[in-house]
Amino acid sequence: MDNGRGQLKEIKTQLRMAMNGSASASMREKGLVYKLNFGVELPRIKQIASMFEKDHSLAQALWKENIRECKILAGLLQPVESFYPEIMDIWIDDMPTVEIAEMTCMNLFQYLPYAPQKSLQLIADEREYQQICGYLTIARLLMKKGDMPERVENEFLDQAVVSFIAGPYAVRKAVMTALKKYMSGNEEHAFTICRLVEPLKDGSDEQGRMLWQWVSSEVQLNF
Repeated sequence: MDNGRGQLKEIKTQLRMAMNGSASASMREKGLVYKLNFGVELPRIKQIASMFEKDHSLAQALWKENIRECKILAGLLQPVESFYPEIMDIWIDDMPTVEIAEMTCMNLFQYLPYAPQKSLQLIADEREYQQICGYLTIARLLMKKGDMPERVENEFLDQAVVSFIAGPYAVRKAVMTALKKYMSGNEEHAFTICRLVEPLKDGSDEQGRMLWQWVSSEVQLNF
C-alpha cells in the first residue's frame, strides 16, 4: 500500500472513531444531505488535519470521496501552489452543499494568489455554486484587506445587485455576506451601496425591494 492510500485509510479510521450520529442526523434535518456524513465537528476535523502534512495527491483523493468530512479535509490539506484554476473549477463543479463551499472558501480559496481575479469571474457566472464560491471568497478577501480597487469595486457591486435580484436563496445569502463585509466599519462603503440600491426601493421587483430594505436596515443598525 502506497503512502497516499495509507494516509487516506488512516484519515477514514480517525473519522469513524470521531463519528457523531446525532450531529449527522441533525444536519440531515437541516437539509445538509451527503452520501456519507460522520457528523464530526469542525474542531475535531481540524485536529485530524493537523496530523498530516499538506499534500496535493492526498487532498485530491480526499475531495473525490463523497464524504462530508473528507471534502472539508481536502481544503485544509491542499497546498496552494499546486491548486491551479482549472482544478478549482473542477472542485466547484463538484461542490455538494453550501457548507462545503463555505469551508473550502475559508480554508483554501481565499489564500489562492489568483483569488481576487477568479472570484470576479465566478460571480459573473450563471451557475449557482460558482456564484456562491465567488461571493464567499470576496467576503474572505474583504475581511483581510478591507478594500479593493475602484474598478473591481464597481464590478463587484453591480454584479452583486444583479445576482441578488436574479439568484436563488443561497446566492442571495452569499451576496449579503460579501456586502456585509464590504460595509463593515466603513461608512463610505455603506452609503455607496445605499445610493446604488436606492432606485430599487419603489420598484416592481420584489427581490430588488428586499435588497434595499436589507441594506437600509444594515446601515441604520451599524452607522
